[in-house]
Amino acid sequence: MSKHKIAVIRGDGIGIEVVGEALKVLEAAGSKFGIEWTFDELPWSSAYYDDHGMMMPEDGVDQLRGYDAIFLGAVGRPDIQDHITLNGLLLPIRRTFDQYVCERPSVLYPGVTSPLAGKKPYDIDMVVIRENTEGEYANMGGFLYEGNPNEVAIQTSAFTRRGCERIIRYSFDLARRRKKNNHVTSITKSNALGYGMVLWDRTFAEVAEDYPDITTNTLLIDAACMDFIRKPESFDVVVASNLFGDILTDIGAVVAGSVGLASSANFDPTRANPSMFEPTHGSAPDIAGQGLANPMAQILTSVMMVRHLGEDEAADAIEESVKSVLAIGEILTPDLGGSASTGSVGDTIAGNI
Repeated sequence: MSKHKIAVIRGDGIGIEVVGEALKVLEAAGSKFGIEWTFDELPWSSAYYDDHGMMMPEDGVDQLRGYDAIFLGAVGRPDIQDHITLNGLLLPIRRTFDQYVCERPSVLYPGVTSPLAGKKPYDIDMVVIRENTEGEYANMGGFLYEGNPNEVAIQTSAFTRRGCERIIRYSFDLARRRKKNNHVTSITKSNALGYGMVLWDRTFAEVAEDYPDITTNTLLIDAACMDFIRKPESFDVVVASNLFGDILTDIGAVVAGSVGLASSANFDPTRANPSMFEPTHGSAPDIAGQGLANPMAQILTSVMMVRHLGEDEAADAIEESVKSVLAIGEILTPDLGGSASTGSVGDTIAGNI
């Protein structure tokens, strides 16, 4: 029997509910495939901030070092500004553990209807690789004359050759493994951002020379947003900076049917540190606690975690169970046109396994 120790952070809003359903599914897979899970729940969230004035303890990241993976729900609450919740929890974990790869697939599964006309199952099958530790989210800058009419805010992006090269190279390697179109699209805005994005473009061109079997193209972010809607079937692997990848993955989730299906992983490919797994969606406070949230994104995120831990058979079983529920179409949450509850979807997926 294999054993894995997982740090569980349910977070806020619907994160509390969907993580519970994903744990139910993981337990079912563990029972079938001989996996012993240890789930240590850490109460770090906006509620923790209310009580302690911080999103997690000062030694929170150190507490996470001994885990095989981190399983996160969603973070955020309307009455607390996002820069507090993100910079207090999510971003420090990504940076400290050098989780420089954010991998986000967008797949149109059988049984799911895209808002784009005429799209058949798997017409949309792409993955966005988002640089996850620098770029526009480097949190470099500050305020001058704060609070008065002449206030100045400086926000600086940071692009390094090392950071650009390793995320771009990861994308080419992934395109080889996927064996779909053997194609990588780079997203840029070097016509307006003449330093950081020019470095990105130069690095992409240099790395591409090492992969003669992979075809490439480069799109400006505005054109890429249009093409994600006009012709998403043309994409295979997409590599983008922190901000651009964030924008594109929301579009990718919607055209593939629902943000409620959008999984995500924050990888340290060296495996020197634990990787973190969280769905693309947010905490959705407007529907929290009502049993309306779709748990499939969190469950599909667990597939990425289980596969990362080397449990391919269990990962395949969970994914196939989700796909079966989607294809049958009888037990779906409202975002997919159904009337089933969060718990009934989780029960069905676990029961299939």
